[in-house]
Amino acid sequence: VLYSLAYAVRMMPKQGYTPEGYFEYTVYPLEGVWDLTEKGRMEEKLNKDELLYTIMIRQPDFVTEDVMERAFAHVRKKKPHPLLDEVVFDTMEDGLSVQILHVGPYDDEPRSFKVMEEFMEAEGLERTTLRHREIYISDVRRVKPEKLKTVLRCWVKRKG
Repeated sequence: VLYSLAYAVRMMPKQGYTPEGYFEYTVYPLEGVWDLTEKGRMEEKLNKDELLYTIMIRQPDFVTEDVMERAFAHVRKKKPHPLLDEVVFDTMEDGLSVQILHVGPYDDEPRSFKVMEEFMEAEGLERTTLRHREIYISDVRRVKPEKLKTVLRCWVKRKG
């Protein structure tokens, strides 16, 4: 559903409508913002059943509510999907962040988070939340797990 909407925006000029400020671009990769339930935060080890997530695809700055309404209408007509009505168009700003390119399986991400924590400590930074963003550079359906590329980003502030 997300890709259908993203490509509907990308292809608008070929459908006869060019949004103000439109430019040629490549559809952005899938992203997820991950968090834990209250119960999950209290457990000593990560329990994947307690993960909460929001999946999204970034949109270019020219995309407005009106542009997204057109994309929704196009997808409803051409590629209806039962989850379409659960998709929302929203904005999110990360602010001061630390990120790393993780290469390897998702289950090995703690290794990269450890590197980030060491960097934050050295730079006098601390996380503001346990939530983090993952940007999936590689397509999990086409890339071997050991070659997956994922940007891991967490939000930080200066200590003190």
